[in-house]
Amino acid sequence: MPPEWNSDLQAWLREQALAEGFDSAGVASVPPAESKESHLDYQRFSEWIGAGRAGEMEYLKRRNDAGTLLRSGVQVAIPWARSVIVCALNYNAAAPLSIAPAQHGAGWIARYAWSGRRREGGDPSEMVPTDYHEELLGRLRRVEQALKMQVDCESKCYVDTGPIVERSATVRAGVGWIGKNTCVIDQKLGSWLLLGIIVTSLPVPEDAVPEIAADRCGSCTRCIDACPTDALIAPRQMDASRCIAYLTIEKKGAIPKELREPMGR
Repeated sequence: MPPEWNSDLQAWLREQALAEGFDSAGVASVPPAESKESHLDYQRFSEWIGAGRAGEMEYLKRRNDAGTLLRSGVQVAIPWARSVIVCALNYNAAAPLSIAPAQHGAGWIARYAWSGRRREGGDPSEMVPTDYHEELLGRLRRVEQALKMQVDCESKCYVDTGPIVERSATVRAGVGWIGKNTCVIDQKLGSWLLLGIIVTSLPVPEDAVPEIAADRCGSCTRCIDACPTDALIAPRQMDASRCIAYLTIEKKGAIPKELREPMGR
């Protein structure tokens, strides 16, 4: 195989990802550091950090020795990066729904944490809780290993741990568009997606760049209207310090009193 992404290799990659249980996959080119695209990514991320939207998530604010934000561009922390493989897993479920009636005092477990697997040799109906980071990482590494049997390249797998803004890569890979809820939306799967990333040294020639998914949000603002803590301050703009996911996972210490009631159960 040639040391670059072509249509055949990309099709093979998607098959490998689906075989490992992912619901969608694609390959994104990493724009050169001096490109207009990279400059726009840097500007957006820098302004978001500068406005205090990251709250107490200090890892998002890390900089290199030159003072550049590590997550402002893939090549800032990974100079050899030329492409990013994006693998998406749908974590939605048909039921139950958080808006359904519930007993007083009952709590709600976020769907991303509903992952589990059957215990080997045990009761088939018994599910053992799992961490999606570990589950996705194992699958990514099997895809990575298969890729290296096809073509020689450098690579690195990440699940929420790498110095990369996954959403930007996901859009460039043609997997979906960034909705007004600031999440990636796949037209068929929706926006409840867990993302796994494999950074590679394989370039994507211009004739093999994936088609970008059309933005189909239109004039709809249902996500903004429904956000209980007003974390969505504008279309595609989130103040993470007000987001329920941030408040229940990332923030250390007490939750601000004015946000407790809107969080619900």
